[in-house]
Amino acid sequence: MPPPSRAEKSLIDRIRRGEADAWGDLIERYEGRLLAFVEGRVGRRTAAEDIVQETFLGFLTSLPNYDGKRSLESYLFSICAYKLTDHLRREGRRPAVPFSVRDDSTIPWDPASTARAASSIARSVERRGIEERALVEALQHQVTRIRERREWTKLECLELLFVAGWANKDVAAELRLSEQQVANFKFDFLANLRRLIRNQGLSPDVFPELYEE
Repeated sequence: MPPPSRAEKSLIDRIRRGEADAWGDLIERYEGRLLAFVEGRVGRRTAAEDIVQETFLGFLTSLPNYDGKRSLESYLFSICAYKLTDHLRREGRRPAVPFSVRDDSTIPWDPASTARAASSIARSVERRGIEERALVEALQHQVTRIRERREWTKLECLELLFVAGWANKDVAAELRLSEQQVANFKFDFLANLRRLIRNQGLSPDVFPELYEE
């Protein structure tokens, strides 16, 4: 993960020292970007504000365990992505994984996509359980392989794409990669995810996206 900048380190130190204006500086710096990230996915300002507030509270709670080895922005967006996922699950909406390996560097992964068919959204609790287990198994397999190969840049790239929800061009700029390199990482990851889940022998009704050519 990219290390925190000097400004981020200074801000974190000020928050830990309990400086009165440090918390306000944190909110002023990151609230707008977090709101834009969340509101575009939930579609409601009030809900987005609640999720962002939970993100800041989550950051405050986890601050004693923050090791300072990753950028503050990446850390906040990771917390925000988890809070967003929890919110969607409470509403009965599961994060949608884009199994298509078509690249689109201008559109980040959207865990709250509304483009899915009604029959897909209205799946039973049992069906969602099957989906989640299949995804977890496939994701764990891929992450384990990436770690064994010590492909840390690839792992960091995938986290920004699929956890933080960044667009290809933003990930490329953050990691100092070309947009083609980022697109290649995404293509490879999604193609392998698609293959691993299909190899589990699930009914085509569970993940119809996997059978759309």
